[in-house]
Amino acid sequence: MMLFSLTASAQKEQKEIDWMQELSSRITLNGYAQAGYAYTDQEDAMRGGAPKSSYNLKRTLLWAKARITDRWFFLFMHDFNSVVQEFYTDYRVTKGKELTVRLGQFKNSFSMENPLSPVQLELIDVCSQAVTCYAGCYDPLYGLHYGRDLGLELYGDLFKGQLHYELGIMNGQGINRKDGNDDKDVILKLEYRPSDQLRFVVSGQKGRGHAVGTAAWNPDIQVGDDYRRDRYSAGFEVKSKPYSPSQYKEARPMKIRAEWLGGKDGEVGSMGGYVTSTIPLTDGLDAVASVDYFDRNTEMKFHQTQATAGLQYWFYKNCRLQLQYTRTWSNYQKDYNWLQGQVQVAF
Repeated sequence: MMLFSLTASAQKEQKEIDWMQELSSRITLNGYAQAGYAYTDQEDAMRGGAPKSSYNLKRTLLWAKARITDRWFFLFMHDFNSVVQEFYTDYRVTKGKELTVRLGQFKNSFSMENPLSPVQLELIDVCSQAVTCYAGCYDPLYGLHYGRDLGLELYGDLFKGQLHYELGIMNGQGINRKDGNDDKDVILKLEYRPSDQLRFVVSGQKGRGHAVGTAAWNPDIQVGDDYRRDRYSAGFEVKSKPYSPSQYKEARPMKIRAEWLGGKDGEVGSMGGYVTSTIPLTDGLDAVASVDYFDRNTEMKFHQTQATAGLQYWFYKNCRLQLQYTRTWSNYQKDYNWLQGQVQVAF
């Protein structure tokens, strides 16, 4: 009886150990935080026109990815500085990477910048003005949605990885919110990769929005209105050599990314573009430069131009210090300067 009891106890302990090993092998945790300081001489009506100067904690994200089978995955992401960002499941239909189905809430595919993580993007202000507006990061009609939406997407790689495609059917209402109408947004992206150092990207979006606010540059659309919302983009990115994450200091390439975007909200057309470049200077230190233009209403000439220059220092993989200066010229508000510093820690 004692021998049987010891054997059963050992078997039970072994099962518990195997279960824990199985769980840990199937679930991975990742996260990052971005915090810093910003100063601008832009007038702030809420503070009597005084310059704005503040420390900030922009993002504190944690996500868990679970491997259910070799083809089936689930991801949940939360921003402790904001709201739940993503929750979706991926199922790879083919043996290779030709077709995967994604269902849930995730970043939509429009543009080159929107799908990228802030950990990868060069600017502290993250995306260009056009992408920021079109993705719902600063669009009063659309609301604040961080470039994410609820929907279904098909994506994959064809012709030995040279052609990447993404086709999404989305609510068009943003994150954590039910659709405001019966129309869906269709988003298509095609990416041609002739080599590891070069890619050409086009994307388009067609749908009908449901306004949750009003915009000075589009006065005909009121809260609750359904309106036409179409988008297009074309761009490229070139790198001096392939990037190796394991050699975050030694193998950083020089790169240039450029994109032109346009759209229509109701009867109001908009367009803009950007060119962003990163040049490695020395061990872990990069120079960053960007020029960005966006016209929110091409008839009213509601446009603004920004030029940014700065430095970033990678002190560990995905961890960096950033310092950037931005000059803004605008025809609908006073020109201003912006100085930002940020520390990024990721795992």
